[in-house]
Amino acid sequence: MSSYSQSIAPEDESWATGQLSAAAATVMQLRTVRWADERLTELVGRPVPKGAPVLELRGRFLIPAEEVYSQLSERFASLGYVLMLREDKGDQVILAIPGALPRESGRPWVAVALFAATLLSVLWVGAEYEGSASLLGGWPFAASLLGILLAHEMGHYLVARWLGVPASLPYFIPMPVSLLGTMGAVIQTRAPTRNRRELLLLGASGPLAGMVVAIPVLFLGLSTSHLGFIPQGLATFQEGNSLLYAAAKLLVFGRFLPSGNLDVFINSVAMAGWAGLLVTGLNLIPAGQLDGGHVAYALLGRRAKWLTWVVVVVMLGLSPLWQGWLLWAALVLLLGRVHAVPLDDVTPLRTKDKMLAFLAIAVFVLVFIPVPMSF
Repeated sequence: MSSYSQSIAPEDESWATGQLSAAAATVMQLRTVRWADERLTELVGRPVPKGAPVLELRGRFLIPAEEVYSQLSERFASLGYVLMLREDKGDQVILAIPGALPRESGRPWVAVALFAATLLSVLWVGAEYEGSASLLGGWPFAASLLGILLAHEMGHYLVARWLGVPASLPYFIPMPVSLLGTMGAVIQTRAPTRNRRELLLLGASGPLAGMVVAIPVLFLGLSTSHLGFIPQGLATFQEGNSLLYAAAKLLVFGRFLPSGNLDVFINSVAMAGWAGLLVTGLNLIPAGQLDGGHVAYALLGRRAKWLTWVVVVVMLGLSPLWQGWLLWAALVLLLGRVHAVPLDDVTPLRTKDKMLAFLAIAVFVLVFIPVPMSF
C-alpha cells in the first residue's frame, strides 16, 4: 500500500469502532477489538506511518476468508479504511487501516521514452555482435531480446490489469555499455494484490510468458549458429549452461557442449535466447520483490522470509565460481527481505494454484545458471 489518509481524530474513534465492528460482526465471531499503532507493522506486512491508527479485530471467521474479504472490502472503503485479513497466534484478524488504495497506473510517456532509449541501446550492442557499422544491423539481436523481455513484462502487465491491480507500463532500462544493452525492465504495481492466489498469478505470469518467446528464439538462434574449436591462448566469452540450455544444444547438435575444445559459436539471436533464459532464472530467485519472491510468499506466507537467508547462503557458496553472486547476495540482503504481502493473507491456495507454483519452480530449476559467464 503506497498511501494512507491522515489519522482520525480521537473523538471519531468510537464512531469508527462501532461502524467497523458492526460490519465485521456479520462475518466474524469477535473476541477482541482494539486500536493499535505502528507496532502492527510486522502483522500488516508493510510500514504503517506513525500516527495512522489501525483497528484490530480478532476472532474466528464464520465464512471462508475469501468471502469475508468480498463482503467487507467495499464497506470498509466507504468508511475510509483499507481492509486486510491476517492470521496471528491462532486468531483470524481483520485490520482496518485509514486510507485508500491508489488507482493511478503511472505515466505512459515515461515508459515509451525509456523503451525508445533501450531500443537504441540494444541495437547498438546488436550491431557490435553483427560487426555492422550501421545501427540497423543490430536488429536480429534487438528484436529477439526485446521480444523476450517485452513478453515477460506484458505478461505481468496484462495479468495486473485483469486482476484490477493498478500497474504501470513496462519501464525498460537502457545500458549501452553492457553485455545485453539493457538492464531489463520492470513494471510498478501501485497497490497490493487481493490474496495469495493473485500474487502467485502476477509473479508467475511474467517468466512463463517470457519463456514462450525465449525457447523458440533460442532454438532458431542455435540452428543458425555453428560449431567450432575454441582458439587456444585467446580470451573468449563463455556463456554458462543451464539444464535447458544444455538440453537445447544437445537436441540441435547431438552432443553435450562444450565438449573438450569444441563448442557452439552462438550468433546474436542465440545470444538473445540464452539471455532470455538467464533473465528468467534471475527473476525467479525466491527472494523479496522478485517474481520468485512472489511465488515463494504465495506458497509459504510469512515463512518465506527464512528462505531469503537460504538464498544468500547459496549465492555466497557460488561466488567462488562467479563473483557476480556477491553483488546479488548483497542486493538480496538489502532489498530481498521485504515481500509483496497481499491484502487477504488468509485465503489458501487451491490445487491448481499450487500446480502453477510448482511449474514456476520447475522453470527456475531448468533455466538457473550457476556460472552465468566466464572468459
